[in-house]
Amino acid sequence: MAATEKEREADAAAAVEAIELPLLLEAIFQRYGYDFRAYAPASMKRRVHRAMQQEARRTVSGYQERILREPEAMARFLDAVSVEVTAMFRDPYFHKAFREKVAPGLRGLPLIRVWHAGCATGEEVYSMAILLHEEGLLEKTRLYATDLNARAIERGKQGIFPLKHMRDYTANYQKAGGRGTFSDYYTAKHDAVIMRDFLRKSITWAEHNLAADGSFNEFHLIVCRNVMIYFNRELQERVHRLIYDSLAPGGVLALGHGESLQFSLLEERYVAVDRAEKIYRKIR
Repeated sequence: MAATEKEREADAAAAVEAIELPLLLEAIFQRYGYDFRAYAPASMKRRVHRAMQQEARRTVSGYQERILREPEAMARFLDAVSVEVTAMFRDPYFHKAFREKVAPGLRGLPLIRVWHAGCATGEEVYSMAILLHEEGLLEKTRLYATDLNARAIERGKQGIFPLKHMRDYTANYQKAGGRGTFSDYYTAKHDAVIMRDFLRKSITWAEHNLAADGSFNEFHLIVCRNVMIYFNRELQERVHRLIYDSLAPGGVLALGHGESLQFSLLEERYVAVDRAEKIYRKIR
């Protein structure tokens, strides 16, 4: 059957957009230094469309003009494309496995450095701080929380979260093997909570783009969960190399459930600590 006029117009629009999207990502890199060019195309396309809707722009080219001329539009773009699906003690059985299989091995270290890469608004960073506190390790630990989104970093630094989520977070904490009362770790005020000072003081917050920036320290633990699933294969390998180079000998890497070291060029340089929860130890 011959294509209808509407179908031909849709095909033509899709063809133009296939040209526009890479140009947009290149323009963002050239103007602001954020590198989204190696993100998985289908995922990035969905996020760009979401951002365009928020800006009331019908074409990628029109949206590109706004981003290039208005830094605030770029900040909103980062909010739209940043994946902030996060929660306190998200995937509680990961935290339980960490408590049982990783924490004991950290006790002999005089100083522990932890990097949360792609930390979003920080809920999972505070979860790790609580866990380390309960294992008697927080006082000698320095947690570094990084994300490419400056506004997400600022929210994490403030440590203020909606009170309405605390019931679910408490359930996660208990499933994760929590040893205390979760409400002891925050102060409630009106419809929000603020995390306790001793937790916030243990964390250093900074902007860092895994797609473009390099290593900045040597770490005993790197948590990079549910971040690389949005990267293409080439970028995944680049980030794996960055992480490997940033891990101390015997250091631990934690990935998300949808991620794996399988088929990575560095797979043989790790051993699984808990294969189901994607926790690995660097062996060479």
